[in-house]
Amino acid sequence: MTGAILDTNLFVSLANKKDQDHKRAVQVFERIRKGEFGQPYTSDYIFDEALTVTLIRTGRVDSAVKVGKLILGSREEAIPALARLIRVDERIFSESWRVFQSGKLKELSFTDHTILSLIKEYRLDYLISFDRGFDGLVARIG
Repeated sequence: MTGAILDTNLFVSLANKKDQDHKRAVQVFERIRKGEFGQPYTSDYIFDEALTVTLIRTGRVDSAVKVGKLILGSREEAIPALARLIRVDERIFSESWRVFQSGKLKELSFTDHTILSLIKEYRLDYLISFDRGFDGLVARIG
């Protein structure tokens, strides 16, 4: 499947104008909207992480809700969904847990491990992320 998975930091940076990567996130966002990377995807784990990190960094529930609406869309507010949501199923979870336990990629979080498993399972072309920890593992845009 041609497409890209969108990582947490893209959403957090888009929502927080004070974030060091905000301008870069806006530029990447426009490229995503134009379809440059194929179908954009994200996961339920990334959704959770993006809302939580936004809430912690901004201290504002409305900012976290804005991130949720950016990802999922909102019919009431005529906001189109930015990405299709993939749920981490038992197979993805088990594979991610297996690799996480090995300690081979100790700089990556468990959510990051699920991203790698999803890219492999769904044969996605890109990861859109500002996290350099993925460099050398997948084709990263950001």
